[in-house]
Parts: sequence; C-alpha cells; structure tokens
Amino acid sequence: MLKYDAIIVGSGQAANPLAHKLAEAGWKTALIERTFIGGTCINVGCTPTKTLVASGRLSYLVKRSADYGVNVTGYSIDIESVIRRKNAHVLEARESSAKRLLETPNLDVVFGNAVFSGPKEITVTKGEGDIAVMTADHIFINTGTRPVVPPIQGLAGIHYLTSDTILDLLVVPSHLAIIGGSYNALEFGQLYRRLGSEVTIIEGSEEFLAKEDEDIAAAIRKILEEDGIRILTGTTVSKLEARGEGVGLTVVTGGASSTIAASHVLVATGRLPDTAALNVAATGVTVDKRGFIVVNDRLETSVQGVYALGDVKGGPQFTHISYNDHLIVYRNLVEHANLSTAGRELIYCLFTDPELGRVGLSEKMAREKGLNIKVVTLPVSKIARAWENDETRGMLKAVVSLDDKKILGAAALCVGGGELMSILQMAMMGGVTYDRIRDAVYAHPTFAESLNVLFAGVDG
Repeated sequence: MLKYDAIIVGSGQAANPLAHKLAEAGWKTALIERTFIGGTCINVGCTPTKTLVASGRLSYLVKRSADYGVNVTGYSIDIESVIRRKNAHVLEARESSAKRLLETPNLDVVFGNAVFSGPKEITVTKGEGDIAVMTADHIFINTGTRPVVPPIQGLAGIHYLTSDTILDLLVVPSHLAIIGGSYNALEFGQLYRRLGSEVTIIEGSEEFLAKEDEDIAAAIRKILEEDGIRILTGTTVSKLEARGEGVGLTVVTGGASSTIAASHVLVATGRLPDTAALNVAATGVTVDKRGFIVVNDRLETSVQGVYALGDVKGGPQFTHISYNDHLIVYRNLVEHANLSTAGRELIYCLFTDPELGRVGLSEKMAREKGLNIKVVTLPVSKIARAWENDETRGMLKAVVSLDDKKILGAAALCVGGGELMSILQMAMMGGVTYDRIRDAVYAHPTFAESLNVLFAGVDG
C-alpha cells in the first residue's frame, strides 16, 4: 500500500496545475493517467479542434480573396498536411505538460488504469501488468467525459465518427451527416464545409441552440446556412445502414420519413462522464442518473476528502471551468481560503467563425428571474472595423439592470467574439456600470469601440 497526501485521478486541465501546486506545497502527491497527459483539452478538445478550425478559416479566406483584390489562381486542400499540423500541436502541448509534471519534486506520475477498491483506496493496473495499491486522505477525480453513443438502429453496423475519432480522419468527406446540434457539431460542420464537404446537421430538438436566446441562435443559424450547411431541426435519425462505401440515414421530421445519403456520419450528441470504469461506488461517492459525480459548491463529493473537478462533475464542459475548479480546491485546502463556485459567472465560447462569446445572464434567463432589465443589440455591420474588414456577420447583445445600471450579461457573435466578451466580463467583475462603458474612450477603429454604440442604446 502506497500512502500519499493527495491522489489525483486523470490528467485534465484541473489535475495538472493542482498536482504541481500541491507537490510544491509539500504534499506527497500522485497523478494517475490512463493514456495521455493533458486530458480532453490537449488531446481531443481545444488544442486539436481549434488548430483544425484555423485551417478551415484560411480556406474560407482564400475563397474570398478576390473580394479583397487578391487573386489566387488555384488552391487545394491537403488534408494529410492539415492533420499533421494538428498532430504536431497536440504532441508539443502534451509533451510540454508531461515534462513539467515529471520534473516536479514530490510528485509521482503513474500511467495505468485506476479503479477504486475502497473508500479512499485506488488500485492501478499499469501497462506491463504491474499492480499498485494507493491511498490518500485527499482524492481528486478529474477523469473527464467520453462521447455519447445513442441507441440508434443500425449505428453499430456502420463505421461512424465521434468528436474524438474525426480528429484523425485523413479524407475530406464528400457528404458529412452530423447527428446532433451541439457546439461540437457546429464547429466540425463549418470546418468540413470550408474544407469542401457537403454538410447536413440533424438536430432532434425543434429549437436550434435551445440554450441561447432566439435572436442569437437565429443569427448563428443564418451564418451557417449562408456557408452552405443544411440544418434540420425537429428531426431524428431512426435508422442507419451501410450503402456501398457510404451510409443511408432514415430521418423523421414531423412524422414523415425520408432518407439522406452520406459518405460519413459524425455522432455529436453530447458527452457522458467516465465514472463507471472507475468503480466510484466503492468510495460511496454519489453520482446522478447520468453518472456525473455530485459535488457541493466547494467541489466536495458526498465523501469527505474526495473531490470532483472539471467535466466529470457535470455542468458546463469547458477547460476554463476545469482550471478554475483547481484554483478553488487548492486555495481552500492550502491557503485556507473560502472560495466556492457560487456566483461564478457563466462563460461560453462557440468557436464557429464568427465565434460566439457569452457571459452572465442571457435575456431569457434574466426575464425568467423577473429582473428589471433593458436589452440592447447591435448588428456587427454597424461596427466600422468589421465593415472595413468585410467581416460583418453577427450581432452584439447586452442585458442591463435598470435598477443599478450593472451589466448582467452579454453576447458577442463576431470575429473575436470571445475577446470582446472578455472586456465585458471584466467590467462585470469590477462592477463597472454600462454608462461608464458607453462613455469610455476606445481606439478607432477597433471592435471594442462598438461598446460605445451598443450601450448608447440603453438610453435611446
């Protein structure tokens, strides 16, 4: 039995900085990873997908080059080079993270499959078959999630893609059918459309991006459809079958069936936690009906000393949430702070092009709370820099409290939307009222100066 002060299971974006900091603080720490250092973000999430999205955007700009007076006499997509570039970025990020961890004193990095064998006991089976049993007073679970595979008739009989496996696809599909309308679905859909695929997105809900305000969702849909993506809402896939080298999808819309012929199928219907294989029942930790670990606002599970961080605990599945989780537990345990997730701003980014950045309350959420609000919007076409760049698709939106002039939430659907949203996020953090943002001096021409015009609408 190996005794530690802390054991961290999984090597995600909460685990790695937490392991490093705990070890530096004098805690004897073990980090257990089944496959690759870096978790979802580095290996199958942010790093590879945004690297691919960059290739898609460049293809889009080349196609539009004549609009800017730049004549390109021809170009082609070398998908193998696109994937090699992605792989190089992933490998560099993974090796950099691993090097830092392996060089950290007081930290043991253990590669193997971890299974709980007692309340605070973990059995690790290493690649060569060796078994180690570990225990610690503090255990942190950061094992992330895996793609959902829905029970669709015929799915098991075809070669389908997930958000993980599509990252290594060495062909550009002639027709990519995407089951689901998630963020992953939209990002991959636009990427492959820009690389030359016909793309159909099939969403079961009647609403497109149901968590967004209707005007924001409609603006995103308009952009994707302008790019040539076919979006079917209120449509379910009832059956799939292999047809030569492709796939036939039987879809149902409003009770009527039809068939879609595709070369490739991407299943993008969400992700579920990797908890069953961990045998978390042996710890006594409570999980919900979907397998996500239940935590309080200090990220503690139902078992004292056992914590869950990142995607495995449910809620928004974003790297920035996972990273902030590690700060909360580290500062509470080592620095004796009193931090919690209560009141943590909701921050979203959808990396289509243009991208959507959203923080705080949407209009829908604010009205459900019965708040006294004013909603202001601005078309991106009214922003001078966007017009000069000929990147005028999208809109800005803000929700303001009429009681105290504070900004309650904002959405920026534009080039650099996540960056523009972050300006308003910092204003919200500092309690800066909308009128100060409205009257501030911003450099011209920048996207930031659009905030003058946006918030002028509150009193308009």
